[in-house]
Amino acid sequence: MRNKTIVTRFAPMLLNGILMVAAAAPVGPEQMLLHVQQAARSHVLAQAASAGLAEPQAEVTVLRGSRPLAACGRAVTVEAVDARMPARMRFAAVCPGADGWRYEFVVRAQVSAPVVVSATEVPAGKVLTDEDVLLERHELSSLTDVVATPRAVLGMSGKRTLRAGEVLRMALLAAPTVVKRGDAVTIVARRDQIEVSMAGEALDSGARGALVRVRNANGTVLRARVTGAGTVEPADLPATSQSPD
Repeated sequence: MRNKTIVTRFAPMLLNGILMVAAAAPVGPEQMLLHVQQAARSHVLAQAASAGLAEPQAEVTVLRGSRPLAACGRAVTVEAVDARMPARMRFAAVCPGADGWRYEFVVRAQVSAPVVVSATEVPAGKVLTDEDVLLERHELSSLTDVVATPRAVLGMSGKRTLRAGEVLRMALLAAPTVVKRGDAVTIVARRDQIEVSMAGEALDSGARGALVRVRNANGTVLRARVTGAGTVEPADLPATSQSPD
């Protein structure tokens, strides 16, 4: 028997279910393939939602092998066997009961969504600004480590030169060191409408958001959170929302 593929293009949707159970019985071979297709679709769109991606689209292909498919007189359960990589997943359809069966299918999904890309070539180490990034729809080989919003990478820098149009992943980026050991820093404490500042010295180096040791003007060593170039805040205060410099 020749291999047969079923391909369906789906409109962008976000579904909560990762696995899907057929409600109707009996279930014929073609209906079973559709259930596998729907379960795979639900899974990859749920992954996209977990990654924070907006308006994902998925094209799902179920590869039908040479093993004959039998009907099932009961509801068929579809299980994800290995769904880590959308480009090659395995799902199983299970017909329960003593006379039941289990079929495994290879399922391929092409997932696309708007993701952050470099607008121009960005040299390694350059701090990213609004002008350096933009959103474009791309097909994604993996739904992990993707960047869904430009704001998430502002203030970071490339570990290497970023090519124009390159899809950005967090593994390619590093938070630049904005406070170095020995630097004079300003310790700023804000609570409600009150702000108090004091001079200090950094005893550690750190990127924005990192915790470092700081010696204040009285000689007391305290733990502080880096909020920007040359500024820190006491670590026991709630983190302050800071925009990249």
